Amino acid sequence: MGSGPIVSSGGGGGWSRWFHDSNGGGKSSNGGAARNGNHNNNNNNNEACVFSSTLAYFLLSLAVLGSIGILYARFMITANVRTGITAVGCQQDNEGSWAIGIFYGDSPFSLKPIEDINVWKNKSAAWPVANPIITCASLSDAGSPSNFVADPFLYVQGDILYVFYETKNSITMQGDIGVSRSLDKGATWQQLGIALDEDWHLSYPYVFEYNGNIYMMPEGSTKGDLRLYRSTDFPLKWTLEKVIMKKPLVDSFMIPHKGKFYLFGSDHSGFGTKKNGHLSIWHSVSPLGPWKPHKKNPVHNTHKSVGARNGGRPFVHNGNLYRIGQDCGDTYGRRIRVFKISVLTTEDFEEIEVPSNIEESLKGRNAWNGARHHHLDVQRLSSGEWVAVIDGDRVPSGDSVRRSVFGFGAVIAVGALVVLVGMVVGAVKCLVPLSWCPHSMGKRSDSFLAWERPSLLSSKIRLLCSRLNRASSIVHARVRPNTCTGVLFLVLAVVAAAALTCTGVKYLYGRSGAEEPYPLDGSYSQFTMLTMTFDARLWNLKMYVKHYSRCASVREIVVVWNKGTPPLQSDFDSAVPVRIRVEEKNSLNNRFKADPAIKTRGVLELDDDIMMTCDDVERGFRVWRERPDRIVGFYPRFVGGGGRLRYRGEKYARGHNGYNMILTGAAFIDGGAAFERYWSEEARAGRALVDGFFNCEDVLMNYLYANGSSSSVVEYVRPTWAVDTSKFSGVAISRNTQAHYGVRSNCLKKFSDMYGSLGDRKLEFNRRKDGWDV
Repeated sequence: MGSGPIVSSGGGGGWSRWFHDSNGGGKSSNGGAARNGNHNNNNNNNEACVFSSTLAYFLLSLAVLGSIGILYARFMITANVRTGITAVGCQQDNEGSWAIGIFYGDSPFSLKPIEDINVWKNKSAAWPVANPIITCASLSDAGSPSNFVADPFLYVQGDILYVFYETKNSITMQGDIGVSRSLDKGATWQQLGIALDEDWHLSYPYVFEYNGNIYMMPEGSTKGDLRLYRSTDFPLKWTLEKVIMKKPLVDSFMIPHKGKFYLFGSDHSGFGTKKNGHLSIWHSVSPLGPWKPHKKNPVHNTHKSVGARNGGRPFVHNGNLYRIGQDCGDTYGRRIRVFKISVLTTEDFEEIEVPSNIEESLKGRNAWNGARHHHLDVQRLSSGEWVAVIDGDRVPSGDSVRRSVFGFGAVIAVGALVVLVGMVVGAVKCLVPLSWCPHSMGKRSDSFLAWERPSLLSSKIRLLCSRLNRASSIVHARVRPNTCTGVLFLVLAVVAAAALTCTGVKYLYGRSGAEEPYPLDGSYSQFTMLTMTFDARLWNLKMYVKHYSRCASVREIVVVWNKGTPPLQSDFDSAVPVRIRVEEKNSLNNRFKADPAIKTRGVLELDDDIMMTCDDVERGFRVWRERPDRIVGFYPRFVGGGGRLRYRGEKYARGHNGYNMILTGAAFIDGGAAFERYWSEEARAGRALVDGFFNCEDVLMNYLYANGSSSSVVEYVRPTWAVDTSKFSGVAISRNTQAHYGVRSNCLKKFSDMYGSLGDRKLEFNRRKDGWDV
């Protein structure tokens, strides 16, 4: 009953026809009706074989491409997780990963981040403190799960700083108002909790004082009005004072000016209103109203990039009033713009843009505010100094959705390439199994027959199925795998599939492209990189500086120049200052000379020919800050006790499941303490040996550390990958490995005689719960 199946050029109908029979299309050898049953049996056997071979092709493709994706994920990218943070908080959010930083300056136009003014938490810490000072981790670890913090407003009480901000609850996914407090000028912050939580989204908590009361006017536009709250027990208890306007205003503030109060806000609900490009003004004799509209409303209704939407608290400087606006041109909250208000009356308003002088980080997405910053609150302290809080994000708006789209798009493209290659080599003969098409169904009901009549949708489906199935034969006929063109096509398709697999893994499994610093006890810091080199390795140094200067926690790079004409700072593409320290004598001991110009306690000694990811560097810094009295690095060695001492590579340490030495060619140390120890009288004989062998300065440092402590003084952190770039240039210092190891074996013997053996010390791999030392 019904029309017969439409057969593609590759074979007949049914599920098994998706794969060609091994006898070339399923034709019977003698076609007799009497042998039809036997013919069907043969077809079933052939189809089973073809089914198995085709399935094997897809399984093989999955295994190969899956292995490529797994290896790429393991060695080339970091998983899309927020480290050191409770599982509930800091989840991936399409709105971003906003955080808050603090700045100081002599004026609102000379603000510098806290790390540039050398604020230390205490003398024993691995500081100075660095931005951001409040993050989603700060609140999540304190018991208030948060995806991000943004829109910060300051409230200053003497020497105490309070910051109110929007925090997006990771459970309810709505904005609440949080508050934090600092008693030490922003070096440390106590998360006090949630100050205001309503049944609707809250943000932009504009806090001010009036007639002895403290008020908060948060944005609650989803509620449809603008509300004013009064503090009943500062800073955590607030009560609704008044609904001051029944309009869904966005990012509003009010200020006193020449005997009146002016309210600035954006009502994006109006007809013809340009979102993020609208601004209106109202005026009153009191913050409690009633409010009358400005005669020029809307004072802005233009493109979203011009800064119409408010971006923080206005401020007065040298008698002039300034307003902060948001530039939302490239992405939401791309940057702030500052406007000098030249005229503000009930009938007129004029403003002109002035430079903000807030420098954007050259580290790009590796900086906590590298992608955007959209809010500023700056206030003058009683000391005359200015303090500001700024929010920032390392990714643009919608980044998670964008990564998902690109990731799944890459996966779909890989699937298409696999099918295409299968058609070329003959493993895939049919794109659509004919049993999926309505016309190939054996028994049909009357209702289905009525649906399948010509001119209905089924006709188009039958035609589409037939054309798709013919495509496999056409491709196989035009691209022969046994020709040069066919081979070239297959090679390019396989390479493209591998590249797209890595791309899909990168977008779906990897991070946003930003390498984030790792907090310790909720705080961030910075370190100084120090490397030693000479003129023949300048090309290597340029690549080194360009890469590592963009790591989040690097503050400065110091180059110890041992020989040749030193380069200029302009020779480097660097996101941080580069200081060239020219030495009079070519000595490996120069690596550990005291350097009063270094402003950080943490120093990363890293050879200029070692390239590793910024994330590996950040993890090492995080581990070192747990106990700054140790050498924490990436290359472990084991010096066994007893018998003749021999220097061996990492494989030997792995074989003995332990290490007792970390090479300082890639290690974090306490610069002050380590340099003082290395240049002590006790180390004089060791330094002479280093000069004599022109080798072993890192071995000597390990012996000096071990000799100065009875506890463990080294810790290993495994890098995801590390490349020795000098091997590609012919300027490697230790090109002859055997000779190099022989010299270092002599050093081990002599240092053991001078400072005692390391053989009784051993740390096993995989001691850490985070698995960073596996």
